[in-house]
Amino acid sequence: MTAGTRAGAPRQDAAAPPPSPEGGAVEGVPAVVTTGLTKRFRGGQLAVDGVGLAVPRGSVYGFLGPNGSGKTTTIRMLLGLVTPTSGSWSLLGAPMPGGLARALPRVGALVEGPAFYPYLSGEANLRRFDAADPGADPRTARARIGAALERVGLTAAAGKRYRAYSLGMRQRLAIAAALLGPRELLVLDEPTNGLDPQGTREVRALIKEIAGDGTTVLVSSHLLGEVEQMCGHVGVMRAGRLVAQGPVAALREAGAAPRLRVETPDVAAAAAALSRAGLDGVRAGDGEVTAHAGEEPPERICALLVGEGVAVRGFGVVRPTLEEIFVGLTGEGFDVEA
Repeated sequence: MTAGTRAGAPRQDAAAPPPSPEGGAVEGVPAVVTTGLTKRFRGGQLAVDGVGLAVPRGSVYGFLGPNGSGKTTTIRMLLGLVTPTSGSWSLLGAPMPGGLARALPRVGALVEGPAFYPYLSGEANLRRFDAADPGADPRTARARIGAALERVGLTAAAGKRYRAYSLGMRQRLAIAAALLGPRELLVLDEPTNGLDPQGTREVRALIKEIAGDGTTVLVSSHLLGEVEQMCGHVGVMRAGRLVAQGPVAALREAGAAPRLRVETPDVAAAAAALSRAGLDGVRAGDGEVTAHAGEEPPERICALLVGEGVAVRGFGVVRPTLEEIFVGLTGEGFDVEA
């Protein structure tokens, strides 16, 4: 489903941040803020539990978590498509749900996959999508549709039937639908789901281009590799809860300590030398030895090994991967395919 201005307005459950004087974006306020956002369904399932998001303006924010972790439910609450059980939220500085009419025209969204008429062309689909938007000016429809198609690289395929589009082209058309008007925030739920490598690269490049123009992009994904390549900030969901949030670089720094890695044919001798040097966590493997880096400068450790006659084929400091950090945070793995 694609969305621009057609989400409904749920009831207000809790106080939200104060609006700007004119009802528009508040300078310096994150593009998305939630406080204690919670959704419990009628059957008792707690899908989202007290989530507190802060999506910086101008960022590409990766909303990461395994399937079923509550990402889509959270997004649907942000857009007014699902009523929260409790909590408060704001979009572009406007408190919700009272500010939906002010904020949603500046928000583009793709939730749970694109849906278009297969026998119509890409351009014809966008014309119908645009006509269904009560806030769209029909006098400027042709120009806006043309600009949106050009933005996603589909101008040449505008007259081609949707059923003949590749998966990557279909995702790009859905993003074009979300960009029919000027958007300050773009919300994409699993935009590369089911795409082949080429389609994935197309969508990834488009997201980076959109963000480069100053639009804040919130990307939900269960693919760790995609988030790592696209996003500067991340929020990590597990079983309905937000377990970590912040710049990717900061999460790396807060993760597991770096390790020294020595490639050597003298595994036993290298392990013994590192232990004598006072390094912890020494592990010997096939042709390599690793240990916690500790406080000693790496170059001195390398010199020590050489001085003790250990043949060193390779030496370096290995920092934990995002996968290792997130497994430590959530207790489970993520799909890492790009």
